[in-house]
Amino acid sequence: MIKKFVYSQKVAPYVFVLPFILIFLIFWFFPLVNSFVMSFQDRMLGQDPKWIGEANYSKLLTDKVFLTAIKNSVVYMLGTLVLLIPLPMLFAVMINSKLMMGREFFKSSFFLPALTSVAVAGTIFRLTFGEMEGSLMNSFLGLFGIEPIKFLKDGNWSMAALLILACWRWTGVNMLYYLSGLKSIDNEYYEAASIDGASAWQKFRTITMPLLKPTTVYVTTISVYAGLAMFTESLMMFNGNNSPKNIGLTIVGYLYRQGIEQNKLGYAAAVGIVLLVIAMVINLTQLKFSGMFKKEED
Repeated sequence: MIKKFVYSQKVAPYVFVLPFILIFLIFWFFPLVNSFVMSFQDRMLGQDPKWIGEANYSKLLTDKVFLTAIKNSVVYMLGTLVLLIPLPMLFAVMINSKLMMGREFFKSSFFLPALTSVAVAGTIFRLTFGEMEGSLMNSFLGLFGIEPIKFLKDGNWSMAALLILACWRWTGVNMLYYLSGLKSIDNEYYEAASIDGASAWQKFRTITMPLLKPTTVYVTTISVYAGLAMFTESLMMFNGNNSPKNIGLTIVGYLYRQGIEQNKLGYAAAVGIVLLVIAMVINLTQLKFSGMFKKEED
């Protein structure tokens, strides 16, 4: 009985971990390897794959539409980093303040848009920024005598509309991350700073921001990937994957166009691998400079 008990104690951890290993292999590792192999093939549904080496990657380097998609995705990602890190942090600090009234109401109000379907949100914003005089934005501009603007036919305005949609949907989510980080900061730090005569700005700069660094790194990491992988918002905003002059085309949108719409699975796989490499390089670089790897080594 003792031997059986000891044996079961040794085996139990492996039995618990096995499902997670299988999930990792089936839903991540095998698809990644298969996509990598597919990216070196000329592959279409209903046809035998043909090995073409690095031809797909060579074609991507000179594909102007793909380069446009990269530019759009990178600009969108940078815009979300500029907006969806400092603003949620400031809102979290304000809501976490003891002087703030109605905390739960504001937390719920900020988080509610995240529960909205992307399809519904994209459709609403498409109608809001429509080119017709009766659209919400043009009606508002008309009050000041401004002529209607074709927001979704201009590169700068359409990118601004996508960023406003991103802020509307994700500010509350990132704010909750920062609120969780603020809860882990010992209030004694602020009390000591108050005794030393520190102002509210000095407390925020020397206590809050440094101690929220792990949260900021996490939010930055997920925001980089989310920004580069954005697709559904653009699809709904432009009512399809064919925006005027590709002003709303993203990397994932181009992958969808090549793989689903044009049945070029090998070329689409190459686009996906490039997206993975870009996201990993950016995130590994920012993790390196933020000192996360050094902390692990220590």
